Amino acid sequence: MQFSTENRWPMQHFSSKPFLHLSLLHDLADFLFPRHCVMCRNRLNTTEVHICCGCIRSLHRVVYHGDGRHGAIERLFWERIPIERATSFFYYDSYEAHNLIHVFKYFNRPTVAQTLGRMFAEEMKHTDFFDGVDGLVSLPLHWQKRIQRGYNQSDYIVKGLSEVTGIPILRNTVRRIRNNPSQTHLSHQEREENVRGIFKLTKPEVVSHKHILLVDDVLTTGSTLTSCAMELARAEDVRISIFTLAYAHEMIDFLIHEPRDMEYEFHVRPTVAEDTYSEEEEC
Repeated sequence: MQFSTENRWPMQHFSSKPFLHLSLLHDLADFLFPRHCVMCRNRLNTTEVHICCGCIRSLHRVVYHGDGRHGAIERLFWERIPIERATSFFYYDSYEAHNLIHVFKYFNRPTVAQTLGRMFAEEMKHTDFFDGVDGLVSLPLHWQKRIQRGYNQSDYIVKGLSEVTGIPILRNTVRRIRNNPSQTHLSHQEREENVRGIFKLTKPEVVSHKHILLVDDVLTTGSTLTSCAMELARAEDVRISIFTLAYAHEMIDFLIHEPRDMEYEFHVRPTVAEDTYSEEEEC
């Protein structure tokens, strides 16, 4: 994908002095009001935002192969939706990853999700992942859940993606019409039943004949994302790709190779919050 640089001014149009002054002010603000990494709580330097470089490097990345090679995430959606591509930023396989998700989801730090969206897009600039994508759609929350939380964390992820790629955000194209109960301790078949019919396509003309990237925070079984994607697929000639920040690969690999009606649990030792998390539990 070609990232636009059309509207950038030539550097000779600017004096270096204002930028020097701004840099000094920024350094002074960091000295007086130090910012800290949301993961390790160490002090951030002036170039870091929300997360330090060491903690970003510690996250176990999902490798996106591209060039038509299909990974485990794409295979999860085969024969369920018209999937083009699917990947995640990092694995949901550590206490650090668990806490990072909880910070922006439950502790009123949604701009952390926006920063992570930008980071992913920057890292994927030289792959084909965003090629041909016409619009970004965030997985919607039910209005009651949105009021309770105050925001939809997936909205902030797509903001970060859009800032780097320039791909437009398609808002209010699909709506969550039912506040489905928690999916914790449900079998895979029960989860699929629990999310059936919870979304409604409201603007089919906006997504028709387009390649849509559907975005959420964590992928576990994929039941909620599949339900939303199936509703989007009711529009004419729509193609769908999926991106999530985190990927609970141990659960997903287990489900790919085992019968889908088998019951399971995915346990993560909670440190920031007292409950463990699954994608469908709190979406």
